[in-house]
Amino acid sequence: MGDRFFLESYGIVAAALFVVAILLILRQKLRTNHTAEMTAEDAAKATANDTANDTRRFFPEIDQSIRIGNAQTIGRREEQDDYFSSSVTRIGTMAAIADGISGLSHGRMASTLAVTMFSKEYLKLDDPADIPEYFNKVAWISNERIMEQLGGATGGTTLVVGIVAGGLLHWGAVGDSLIILFRDGEFIPVNSKHTLEAVLEAKYLSGEISREEAKENPQRNQLINYLGYGGFKSMEVGEPIPLQPNDTIILCSDGVYDALTEVEMEQILMQGSPPQDTAEEMIDRIERKSYKHQDNATVIIMQMN
Repeated sequence: MGDRFFLESYGIVAAALFVVAILLILRQKLRTNHTAEMTAEDAAKATANDTANDTRRFFPEIDQSIRIGNAQTIGRREEQDDYFSSSVTRIGTMAAIADGISGLSHGRMASTLAVTMFSKEYLKLDDPADIPEYFNKVAWISNERIMEQLGGATGGTTLVVGIVAGGLLHWGAVGDSLIILFRDGEFIPVNSKHTLEAVLEAKYLSGEISREEAKENPQRNQLINYLGYGGFKSMEVGEPIPLQPNDTIILCSDGVYDALTEVEMEQILMQGSPPQDTAEEMIDRIERKSYKHQDNATVIIMQMN
C-alpha cells in the first residue's frame, strides 16, 4: 500500500514537473519571438536613420553610359615611354595618358609616376565638385615627385586626364598630348598644346613675327610646360563640357595625331565600331604605315552610349 501511494505521489509530481517544463519552454519562445521582433524593428529604424544620413552624402550609381577602349604601339622607339590607365568609380569614369618625353632619360618613370598618382588620388574623390582641385593638386604633387626621382637629371612627361561625371567632361592637360571631342562628324579640340608653337602663333597674331617665322622655327614643337620640369607653371584645367549622346572623347599622345590625318581618324570613327575596336584600328593603321621614326602611340576612346 505504501509503495502504491509512493508511486502515485511520484507520478503526480513528475506530471507537475512536466507541465512546468512545458510552460518554461513556451515562455522562452515568447521571449525569443519578442526579441526577434524588436531586433527587426530596431534594424528597420537604424536602416531608416542611415538612409536619412546618406542623403547628405554623394553616392550616385556607377555610370553605365560610358564605354571605353584603348590601344598602344611602341612604334620604332627602343622603349615604351607612354603610360595610360582608366578607372570607374561612383563619381564617374576617368582616363589618363602620359607621354614620357622622348630623348630625355627617365621618360618611362615620369609617365608611370604621373598616371599612377592621378589614378590613386582619383579613387579618393567622393564629390564631383572637388575635381578641379584634384587636377591642380595632383599635378603639383606629381611634378615634385618626378623631380625628386630625377635627382637633377633631365626627364619629364606630358599628361591628359578626362573624367566623365554627371554628363560632363572634366579635363586637365599639360604638355602636347591631346583631348579631342568627336561630335556629329566634327572634331572639337579640348585642350591646347603647351609648345613653343603656341607662343610663336601668339607673336604672329600680335605682329611681332611673320607667318613664315612662326612656321619655320625649328623649335616650334619644343615643350614649354610639362611634369618633371623646374619651371612647371600649372595644369591647364578647363570648364566642364556638357556631353551629348553618341559623343566620342579621344585622348592620345602625339604619336597618334602626328601619324594619322584628321580624315583618317574621321573615317575610323564614322564606322561606329565599339570603342575597343576603334582604338585598335587607329593603332593598326599607324603600324601599317611603318614610318621610319614612328613615336610611341597611345589612344583611349571614351564613347557615350
